[in-house]
Amino acid sequence: MTGRRARTGRGWDASPPRAGDADGSPRPRRGRRGSSGGAITPEAGAEVARGSEAPRDEAELAREICLRQLAVRPRTRAELAAALAKRGISEEVSAGVLDRYDEVGIIDDAAFARAWVSSRHAGRGLARRALANELRRRGVDGEVASEALDELDEETEAETARALVDRKLRTARGEPDAVFRRLVGMLARKGYPPGVAIRAVKDALAAQSAEAAEFADGIDADALADAEGDLTPDTRPLD
Repeated sequence: MTGRRARTGRGWDASPPRAGDADGSPRPRRGRRGSSGGAITPEAGAEVARGSEAPRDEAELAREICLRQLAVRPRTRAELAAALAKRGISEEVSAGVLDRYDEVGIIDDAAFARAWVSSRHAGRGLARRALANELRRRGVDGEVASEALDELDEETEAETARALVDRKLRTARGEPDAVFRRLVGMLARKGYPPGVAIRAVKDALAAQSAEAAEFADGIDADALADAEGDLTPDTRPLD
């Protein structure tokens, strides 16, 4: 048939050749050109993009560090300041960020101290002396710590000491004198004064058995408390 091209080669379904292509073959793709006229590869483009980023604002970085720290657990101002210094944040920027967090209540050392005392006393049975040491290590001001510790009175301390002793006595093994010294040592490590510790253990032993009660009856709690330096707690586990 005349007037109709074959459907092979350069037929009606083929794209027309572009100007400058003698055979119609596609030209190779060219990359973006830089200022020198050379092609910019994808890798080079990414590098240029990274290099064009503005330096991060130091205050913004400080806030990010603080929020990450606070996401783990509440922190004191001193703890956050130490974290910022470790990351190289200047004292001026650190003070500005922390002052602002103080204003809006994001950090509150008084609230931290109250919560710490309540939680650590209930969970670990720690007494005032041990709690005061922990608050001091976390940078809480002495007056702020004292106000929080005032919420833990002597009666509550004595009750907690007795509860700790009763729980340990369920699995304690050994002669009454050995058990006595080990329990007193346990309470001493938790910050209980000698008088509170000795009385708690004496009363618990008196209620345990006839043998233990006889031993407890011979304990002069006041004399032992006064002779604290002569009382060397046994630190072996109660098993």
